[in-house]
Amino acid sequence: MPSPNIWEHPATYELENHAVDREGRLEAAMRSLADWHGRVVLDLGCGSGFHLPRFAASASHVYGVEPHPGLVRLAARRTRSLGNVSVLAGTAQEVPLPDHSVDVVHARWAYFFGPGCEPGLAELDRVARRGGTAFVIDNDATRSTFGAWFRLGYPQVDPVAVERFWSTRGWRRTPVDVGWSFDSRADLEAVVRIEFTPATAEQILAGHEGTTVDYAVNLWSRDF
Repeated sequence: MPSPNIWEHPATYELENHAVDREGRLEAAMRSLADWHGRVVLDLGCGSGFHLPRFAASASHVYGVEPHPGLVRLAARRTRSLGNVSVLAGTAQEVPLPDHSVDVVHARWAYFFGPGCEPGLAELDRVARRGGTAFVIDNDATRSTFGAWFRLGYPQVDPVAVERFWSTRGWRRTPVDVGWSFDSRADLEAVVRIEFTPATAEQILAGHEGTTVDYAVNLWSRDF
């Protein structure tokens, strides 16, 4: 599944990565559920590898898996000085790793958006070790300013159906308020324009001032 924001605008998506969750609330929430210190981590849909160095700081080894060739190259370049990171071309449906080989899986705004991701969930069952944990991070469209923007831009996504999908499969939900905080208004505007259609982006920007946005996400997790 193409990801138009980062696939087509990696430099602008880098601005978004820097703006999200500057207080580190998501990492704290994940660590409270399953720490990756000394363990093997899989960042599935790692994009340009933004999160790989952070995991590598304490993990024994980190695998970044990404389908887009250009992003694979960017991720490999970002992590080339790190001795415990491997960047691999692959998809959520076909992870290029052996059975039961990873302890912690991280998928942030990548592939796992609810109904339709069952092939990827089967791969998680295959690659995760017993005692391992998987994290899926997605937008919470039921609240926050960004949630209202998401409902406006993606009315076809039913947040109630998405929550039911995960809950009925044994995943637990941890709501987290992460926020966007940009260094400039120009950066915020550029990111909004890669996340929404031109008409929706202009409507959003006309109604919002400043460089910060309250932003809620769902941290879904499951133990294996």
